[in-house]
Amino acid sequence: MKRYISIFVLALLGFTAQASASTLGDIDGNGQVNVSDVTALVNKILGVASYDDARCDVNADGQVNVSDVTTLVNIILGTYEDPNQRFAGADISLLERYEERGALYYDKSGSRVTDMLAFYKQIGLNAMRVRLFVDPSKAPAADKGTGVFQDLAYVGTLGKRIKEHGLKFILDFHYSDSWADPGKQTVPARWKGLTPAVMADSVYRYTKESLQALVAAGAKPDMVQVGNEITYGMLWDSGSVWPEGTANKGTWENFSAYFNAGARAVREVLPAAKIICHIEMANNSNPAKFFGVGAKNFSLDYDIMGLSYYPAYHAKAATIISALEGVVKQLKVQVPDRPIMIMETGYSYRWEMSGTKDATISSKYAYTEAGQAKFTTDLIAMLKKYEQVKGLFWWCAEQNEYGLDWNTQRVVDNWWQASLVDNQNGHILQATYELPTFIK
Repeated sequence: MKRYISIFVLALLGFTAQASASTLGDIDGNGQVNVSDVTALVNKILGVASYDDARCDVNADGQVNVSDVTTLVNIILGTYEDPNQRFAGADISLLERYEERGALYYDKSGSRVTDMLAFYKQIGLNAMRVRLFVDPSKAPAADKGTGVFQDLAYVGTLGKRIKEHGLKFILDFHYSDSWADPGKQTVPARWKGLTPAVMADSVYRYTKESLQALVAAGAKPDMVQVGNEITYGMLWDSGSVWPEGTANKGTWENFSAYFNAGARAVREVLPAAKIICHIEMANNSNPAKFFGVGAKNFSLDYDIMGLSYYPAYHAKAATIISALEGVVKQLKVQVPDRPIMIMETGYSYRWEMSGTKDATISSKYAYTEAGQAKFTTDLIAMLKKYEQVKGLFWWCAEQNEYGLDWNTQRVVDNWWQASLVDNQNGHILQATYELPTFIK
């Protein structure tokens, strides 16, 4: 009862925000969701007013009670998360620098786009992802030329813009000074030589301090990746693992300590944020084994399972869609309590991607704007068949060197063949417009 009273008083005293166009929580039926609806719902629960049961069951659990008041207050505060909400967007970690240097973007009507975040919001995307390196100034020179520069100050600026545009902000901790992926998880220079216990404490402190700084900068993350593509662990060698079991118990103990240290910091600073455990290997059964055996046995603390899926590396021409679908089906059985998000995907619009495993893959989807868009629509159609899949994000959608002097202004040294912008003319490609259909 005390909890009920405190929620009621909280709503009555200070929170009269109106909801969006959605009628969820509009108890009194006046077209708005605000404090009057809290009063109406409380009166319904107390039996002194009569309102439609279905309308009053705000959290859709089949009952009308104090938990519906909690949900309603969260709706008014803007902290309510619809459990059925899907998210679609992109990793746009280069965007701030492209816009600063004057890259030219054009929509499908030929009009110049001067604010890409406003454009993304306008077409219906609802979440954006940004990576964070520990100290990218320490990255090898060659890596800096591939887009490694996202330090805390840069991420704070871009993250704040994302939030100001009404988009969800996904923060991607790399826990390295440069790229962290299935082939490398290099310990940052400042943590070299640490014992596992000190390493775990360093992960905790760094994560907590970074999140606190972002919150202070107005860039509060809504979702946080504790590590990037950590199929084989993180902070090698002490935190390396093999995803098929627990044969190397020592490294699983280290890895879980590192991961959970980061997760603990997220829980403390951002109790409402969702933690993503992002792995790769989306072309076979290893993800299910990874989570079904090691992650369960060592109690990794996460809310969402993230996958990377690149047809050029993970599939053959005949299995471009079915390769990922097979993994989704298996994970649906192995970890039914975890939503799945495709944190990274991409398909070329003109050239074969470097390292493509099947040279015939373009026979399924041509390396053209139309072929890229068709891959996107077919991928979305498959993913929408599975309720467990809640997110789809394109990697490096914003890359665009058009309008920049290549010798003095370029942001990266090589074009990403799977960008969603044509580097030769700044034209935003059709696949961009297909992504929001994952939400609808």
